[in-house]
Amino acid sequence: MSLDFNPNAGAQIKRFRQARGLSQLALALEANISTRHLSCVETNKASPSRTVLARLAEALQLSLVERNALWLAAGFAAQHPETPLPQPALAPVRHAIDCMLAQQEPYPAFLLDRHWQILQNNRAAERINRFLLDGRDSAHSNILLQFFDPTDLRGVIENWPEVAIELFAHVRLAVARFPQDQRIQAILQQLMAFPNVPKNWRDVEIKTTQSPILSTVFKKGQQRLSFFSTMTAFAMPRDVMLEGLHIESCFPMDQETADFCEALMDSSPERDSTQPVTAASTSDQQAKQHRKLRHNDGKA
Repeated sequence: MSLDFNPNAGAQIKRFRQARGLSQLALALEANISTRHLSCVETNKASPSRTVLARLAEALQLSLVERNALWLAAGFAAQHPETPLPQPALAPVRHAIDCMLAQQEPYPAFLLDRHWQILQNNRAAERINRFLLDGRDSAHSNILLQFFDPTDLRGVIENWPEVAIELFAHVRLAVARFPQDQRIQAILQQLMAFPNVPKNWRDVEIKTTQSPILSTVFKKGQQRLSFFSTMTAFAMPRDVMLEGLHIESCFPMDQETADFCEALMDSSPERDSTQPVTAASTSDQQAKQHRKLRHNDGKA
């Protein structure tokens, strides 16, 4: 992923600094350079060296994609690779992802990129989505669009305003941090174009419960499903692709939801034995085996 940055490195440093609410003095002290030199760099009167760029990037806590853009803007080669996930070099990473998605059964889990695009999911996610959407698949591969489209999951989310305003806040933060990322800008415009999306979410008063964590509550007929989620990211990534990935794992907020997910998995048809075995197809088997072991332990 690349950002459509202005080629002026100084202007980018200034934008990064202002977005983080830092003065020139504060940034210069943190980066161990003089305020005068920083001022010259920001006004394009001086070209930053690699050392200065590295110090500024560290002080500003820039992401890898931001660092690459800054290096390119200063006339240097990008420092961090962006390896496609299917490449052999990332085989151990793919294995870890498969294991985490499978382990989450019988509850949904998704592999998302920095633009909330669903790159992979487990079988539980498919089962729950198809139950909620009357057997059909979602029209979107982006989880935000699924949650904002009235013809998609939004139509079955009982507490949609409460959930949507939180998701919208995350998008606004991403837009503020990556103002030149055209895909994030496009997603924001798509969300705003859906029916009955307030033009200014700051003016919307949401009635919240006293729950310690926000849950998404789905209602389909008489069935009510409530999930909260956790995010798992890769620690200390050195690759732009890995930095943007995270796994969203859904957990039941109540026993009714947990029981339904287990029953839905038990009633799902087995895959044809001639089909290739993938993490998605093996996740049901692993989860059932885990429950069998727990059951046996209880008898002992």
